[in-house]
Amino acid sequence: MSDIPHTLTITRPDDWHLHLRDGSALQAVLGHSAAQFARAMIMPNLNPPVRTLDDASAYRERILAALPPGSDFQPLMTLYLTDHTTPEEIVRAQASGIVHGVGEAFLAGATTNSAYGVSDFERCHEVFAAMQEVGLPLLLHGEVTDPAVDVYDRERVFIDRHLAPMVARYPRLKVVLEHITTREAVEFVSAAPAQVAATITAHHLLYNRNALFTGGLRPHYYCLPVLKRELHRQALLQAATSGNPKFFLGTDSAPHAVLLKEHASGCAGCYTAHAALELYAEAFEAAGALDKLEGFASFYGPDFYSLPRNPGRVTLQRQSWTVPERYPFGQADLKPLRAGEALGWRMV
Repeated sequence: MSDIPHTLTITRPDDWHLHLRDGSALQAVLGHSAAQFARAMIMPNLNPPVRTLDDASAYRERILAALPPGSDFQPLMTLYLTDHTTPEEIVRAQASGIVHGVGEAFLAGATTNSAYGVSDFERCHEVFAAMQEVGLPLLLHGEVTDPAVDVYDRERVFIDRHLAPMVARYPRLKVVLEHITTREAVEFVSAAPAQVAATITAHHLLYNRNALFTGGLRPHYYCLPVLKRELHRQALLQAATSGNPKFFLGTDSAPHAVLLKEHASGCAGCYTAHAALELYAEAFEAAGALDKLEGFASFYGPDFYSLPRNPGRVTLQRQSWTVPERYPFGQADLKPLRAGEALGWRMV
């Protein structure tokens, strides 16, 4: 038992895929992420979405104004890709220094607030060419929306239909396949050129699709892309703990009011920001790879985005604690993942 660590200290990490919402919802959840991460890539799918540099600048100011006193958390902004995005807007965004990607880029209808998304990536040729030229990464929600494709196959089909041709057509375009969920995604990213990477969530490392149905229908485990079979979870866990710098942390923490999650047509998204590092530590410990967590959480993301690694450190302590059943969420409540359950690590 003496070789089991009781504390784990790592370079301060970043979250490379985060949903913060806006208004009172933003005020409610921002503190959780700011307590754990130095920076986060902020997803733009508000309603209406963040489509221009002016939108991104205004949203960034609202985030900074909502930070807890004394916080030095940095929001890294993104633009929402639409059929009407222009190359000129891409050039402006890249030159601003506050926009670090275009995404989470959707095919229309892929997930929450995706109605404004792209109808066909073929319409984006000039935009992708501009992104490749100025070095602005494309962050992809990798699922097709073809109703003929089974929901569990949408990521695999997206890779074949869209991602592989895109990578071949734009060989200098940086691409991040966000919140990957399948063995096929791991294999594609691993074999792709160096400018292709992927984020992985804690919930996809910890759970397979059985979690959706254990003891009844469990809406707080419903996310998009959906949890997959155990063989895919194992592939993700192997990728995350491999030390391959193509794979790094992105929580995809997505807050929704309880009444909208526990609804006849419940929203997709798992809220994990309240215990993000603790959940990742649990997954890495189960794989016998706690020594690999620092690279995945703190090094590979900044390196991919050509940003400096953070100078600070954070410490996780082996300590059992119970996740609250709910958190305030504006005029509603928010139920986090693992609500009312024990976690074995806690950030101090």
